[in-house]
Amino acid sequence: MARGTGVQAGFSLADQMFNPDKTRYLAGLVAAAWDGFDSDRFARDVVARLSDLELKQRITWMAECLMAQLPSDLPAAAPILRSALPPALDPTKSDDDFGDFIIAPLGDVVIALGQEDHPDLVLDLLAEITQRFSMEFQLRPMLNRWPDMTMERLADWSAHENYHVRRLVSEGTRPKLPWGQGITLDPARALPLLDRLHSDPTRYVTRSVANHLNDLTKLNPDLAMDRLEGWAKTGRQTDKELRWMTGHALRGQVKSGTPRALRMIGFDPDAPIEVVDLTVPAEARIGDALSFSATLKADARCEALVDYIFWRQRANGEMAPKVFKLKQLQLKPGQPMTLDKHHKLKADATTFRLYPGPHRISLQVNGRVLADADVTLR
Repeated sequence: MARGTGVQAGFSLADQMFNPDKTRYLAGLVAAAWDGFDSDRFARDVVARLSDLELKQRITWMAECLMAQLPSDLPAAAPILRSALPPALDPTKSDDDFGDFIIAPLGDVVIALGQEDHPDLVLDLLAEITQRFSMEFQLRPMLNRWPDMTMERLADWSAHENYHVRRLVSEGTRPKLPWGQGITLDPARALPLLDRLHSDPTRYVTRSVANHLNDLTKLNPDLAMDRLEGWAKTGRQTDKELRWMTGHALRGQVKSGTPRALRMIGFDPDAPIEVVDLTVPAEARIGDALSFSATLKADARCEALVDYIFWRQRANGEMAPKVFKLKQLQLKPGQPMTLDKHHKLKADATTFRLYPGPHRISLQVNGRVLADADVTLR
């Protein structure tokens, strides 16, 4: 759904997006749309459990509290939900206008009340709600329950005047949508939709297309790369944007050193580059920074994409690699270049833990590991 925020420890996205103030705001929207809605009751019911729930659980709980008061079938509830919607997001923007999370429970209500008996109405409402807050999570159950009907609607939406609806076509069909329900849709079925969307004028849509293809590279990398090469031949997208999309779509393949992917973004895996020195200290302390340097040279002028792999030791003693960007540069014959890096050895990282013991730094240039050095963490 949302990209990483890079915020400090202790920040709670759930608390920022779903809290008593936001709850009262949503209650006010629904109460203004329907006299039969008790906004005070809704706020009390929601807040009673809110602090015990994670983000997605809060969306589900709010939807349940809404359904406790709304009509129990979608045709009766739909006019209320439509009237409760705030104004659509600014159509003059073209990126980073994700909307307000507090609208998400309305999409859950729509799915719960209408998925089985009123799929056409569900899709109508999702197209309206996604112009206030992205509905890719709510689209997934429809793809699983009504794949043909949903895909027909997505084909129409791919030409929708509102870019939030166009983005939903790509984002909702992503093969590996983060946090999203898995879908049984053959990934190839979505590609004709991406053929239309790759030339979209808004970065919000083309970023989704690139993320979609990045998902596809984890299942069928050649299929994704074939598509990108095909799009380049059509000339429907600007060269600059298509280069950006290609790099973003193939980022996983580039990190793993796939030669075809590297060539597609302009780097020769067979370039005559060597690492003449990789200086890594014998020891480093967890909580400090690991400072190292590498000197490269080439026998001919060539572009170099330099990454480094940090091999950290897990609790079971196995070594786990993680690739980090170091530098993109042009090497000239007879002119060695030295790169310096200070890698923070976080003692309080939220996604992994560092353990004392042997670790390793590998230098990867244009997809090839050209040098390694060991370091012991204390």
